[in-house]
Amino acid sequence: MTQKVLSASQTESQRTVTDWGCLRWLADGKKGNAQGLTLGRVSILPGKSNPRHAHCCCDEILYLLKGTLAHTVGDDTVILQAGDTLTVAPGVFHNATALGDEEADMIVAYSSPERDFVLESPKKDPK
Repeated sequence: MTQKVLSASQTESQRTVTDWGCLRWLADGKKGNAQGLTLGRVSILPGKSNPRHAHCCCDEILYLLKGTLAHTVGDDTVILQAGDTLTVAPGVFHNATALGDEEADMIVAYSSPERDFVLESPKKDPK
C-alpha cells in the first residue's frame, strides 16, 4: 500500500446522512488506504440514537470529541463525556444516544479493514 491522502472535501462528499446523524468513513480496505483497520467519524444529533448493532469480526473503539452520550453495551449503559474512550468487544450489541442539546461527535476505529454491521433483532413478546 502506498500513502493515500483523503481530503476533507472528499470525506464530506462521501458522508452518509441518516435521520439520527451522519457517518464519514476515513480509512478502510474498500478505500484502499488501510489494510488493518477501519477509521471513521460519527455524529449523532441531539436526542437521537443510532440503531442497536454489533460488529462480529472486530473490536470497536470510540473516542468522544464533543457532546455527551448514553451508550448501551450489552445490558449495561455508560455515560460518556467529551474526552472519554469506550471499547466494545466483537459481537456485543450496542448503540448511543446523544444527551442534551449538543450534537455528539466521535472518532470510531475498528480492528478490521472490512467492518461488518449486524442489527439486533427486536425481542419477541413472550405472550
